[in-house]
Amino acid sequence: MPKLRELMQKMLSDGKVDGHGLVSLCDTLYADDKIDRQEAELLIELHKRVERVSPAFESFFYQAIKRHVLTDGKIDAEEADWLKRMIFADGRADKREKKLIRELKGEATHLCHEFEGLYADCLE
Repeated sequence: MPKLRELMQKMLSDGKVDGHGLVSLCDTLYADDKIDRQEAELLIELHKRVERVSPAFESFFYQAIKRHVLTDGKIDAEEADWLKRMIFADGRADKREKKLIRELKGEATHLCHEFEGLYADCLE
C-alpha cells in the first residue's frame, strides 16, 4: 500500500495519469491479481483529484472498479451501498457511471435488491 500511495502522490503532482504512470499503477494494483476495498478507495480518490483524466485512465478506472465489485460475481447490499456513495458523491450519476451500472448488471451472477434500486436511481 505504501507504494500505491507514493505513486498516487506523484500522479497528483504531475496532474495526470497516463503512459508509464498508468502502467505502474496497473502493475501495483494488480500485483496480487485483485483490487481490495482499500485499493479501490485510493483509486477513487486519485480519479477525483487528478487534474487531467486521460481516456486510458478513465477506461482503466472503471474496469478496476468493476473487477473489484465483481470479485465473486455477486453484488451484495454492502457493495451496492458502496457503489451508491461512489456514484452519487457529486449528487448525480454521469454518463460513464451509468455505463458502469449497466455493465455490472449484465455481468453479475446475482444482484441484491439494493443494487436494483441503485440501477433504477442511476438510469431514471
